[in-house]
Amino acid sequence: MTGDRFTLVKKAPVLSYGEASDYILATARRGPDAGAGDQVMVLLTREDCRLEPLSTWDTLGFRGTCSPGFALTAAGAVAQILPAPFAEILSDTMHPFAHIVWSSLWSGIAASAVNKARAFVRAEARKSPSLPPTSALRLGEADTALQTMRAGIDAVATEYQNLLQARDRDGLRSYGFAIRVNNLKLASSQQVVDIVGRAMLICGIAAYRNDSDITLGRHLRDAYGAALMVNNDRIATHNATLLLTHKEG
Repeated sequence: MTGDRFTLVKKAPVLSYGEASDYILATARRGPDAGAGDQVMVLLTREDCRLEPLSTWDTLGFRGTCSPGFALTAAGAVAQILPAPFAEILSDTMHPFAHIVWSSLWSGIAASAVNKARAFVRAEARKSPSLPPTSALRLGEADTALQTMRAGIDAVATEYQNLLQARDRDGLRSYGFAIRVNNLKLASSQQVVDIVGRAMLICGIAAYRNDSDITLGRHLRDAYGAALMVNNDRIATHNATLLLTHKEG
């Protein structure tokens, strides 16, 4: 920093929508001599940033997120540095918000797959109205799995909303809440794969074909990306560390 101005240089392995955004939120060490954990968040204007591509974004699924890597060079006014430490921003907002919104998105993928399976079963039932098709049983199981997924998301979202309304900073920053948020991401990223797989089995080869009205190829590609965007092994390892010291009240 020089006076009321700062410069920032970092390599960002993932920068979603960076080239199309008017503003970029970036994390950085508070200063050149600050420790790795002493970080702040900075609001950067696009005109004050230079982005040099480090990678492309040509993925199996989640193509719309457009998250290539960039070498970021930026400058700005000190007033653009958010006053709260990044650790607080992470626990109070970024961590729970990201996992709840991601899980909600994945439940939408799962619901779409179940709806396609429901349409397939109804078409089968019309062919022999006197006898429900066997696939109707599988549809019931898929719908139960979807309901379970939604209930898990609703439980964490409700807890988060209650903590925010109560301004319970200790609760937001507690190990217990962090573990439950992590567990939501782990569970929902696995459930979406399971539910889409169930829907594919119900619909059969028609769901596997790309030229079918009930194709589930895109659902399946996106579903498998859920466990990889912030890798589940990384989250599970973090949870294991938290559980060593956490005591459930």
